[in-house]
Amino acid sequence: MAPGYYTPALMKPAPFDYHQARSVAEAVTHLGEYGYEAKVLAGGQSLVPAMNFRLARPAVLVDINPLDELDYLEEDGDTLRIGAMVRHVTFERPVTEGPTGRLLTMAAHHVGHLPIRIRGTFGGSLAHADPAAEWCVIALLLDAELSTRSPSGGRDIPVEGFFQTVFTTALEPEELLVEARLPKLSTRTRVGFQQFSRRAGDFALAMAAVAFESDEGQVGNARIALGGVSDRPLRAGEAEQALEGQAATEESFRAAAEIAALEIDAVGDIHGSADYRRDLVRALTRRALEQAIAA
Repeated sequence: MAPGYYTPALMKPAPFDYHQARSVAEAVTHLGEYGYEAKVLAGGQSLVPAMNFRLARPAVLVDINPLDELDYLEEDGDTLRIGAMVRHVTFERPVTEGPTGRLLTMAAHHVGHLPIRIRGTFGGSLAHADPAAEWCVIALLLDAELSTRSPSGGRDIPVEGFFQTVFTTALEPEELLVEARLPKLSTRTRVGFQQFSRRAGDFALAMAAVAFESDEGQVGNARIALGGVSDRPLRAGEAEQALEGQAATEESFRAAAEIAALEIDAVGDIHGSADYRRDLVRALTRRALEQAIAA
C-alpha cells in the first residue's frame, strides 16, 4: 500500500474490555480497579475517533450512558447544576432565564455538528479538556465548580485549577466527573460569544466569551475567557482589569481586545501561527464585547 494511507487495522480500536455501569458507585468501582488503564465512555465523540486511530488505547471502557442519575439540570438558588451526562443539544435553547441561559445557547450552536451535539455530553467535554472546547471556556468564564466521585468519596474542584494542559485535568484516574455548578450571572450582565473556525463545525482556531455588568454605561465585573489559542482555556486578566470602570464604548472594547491579544501566550501549529491566533483574539474579543453591549 502506498505511503500515507491508513491500513484497515489502524482504523479500528485496539482490543479492550467493556463494562456498562448501572450506577455511579459501580462506575467508580471499575475506575478504582483499573486506574490508568480505564477510560470513561460518555458521549464518545472525542474518545471513539481517537481509539479508531489508535491515538488512545484504553484497556478498559467504563460506559456511563445508562446513568440517568447524571442527566439533570437543576437551579439551586443562584447556581445552575449540570449533571455530567447532559447532552450538548440541550443547551440549544436557554435552560435558565437571563444572561446565563443566553450565553450557554450562544456557545452550544458552535459545538461540532448536530449529530455530535445530540450525542456528546457537557461533562465529557470538560473531562476531555480540549483547549478549543466551548464548554471549557464557558466553565472558566463563569468560575464553575466541578464535583467528582471516587471509591474514597468525592471532592469539589474550582475550575481555575481543573484544566492543566492539553487533554489533561486535575481528575485522578479513579475519579468520575459527576457535576458542574455554574454560578448564574446577574440580570444586569451582558454576554457575548465569538468563535472562528475554518468551516462550521470544525475545531475553533480561537474563541472569546465575555460577560460584564453595565451600570449607567460603565463596565463592571468584566470577564473575558479565551479558547483555542493555548494549551488550556485562559482568562484575560489584564484585559478584564483594563475594562473595569470604563465606559462601554467601541474605544474601550478595542483597547481591551488589544491587551487580551498581547497578554496571552499563544501557540502556533499547522492551522495558524501564534501571531495569527493573537490577531484572532484581538478581533474576536472586540466583537464579543460589542455583541454583548448591543444585545
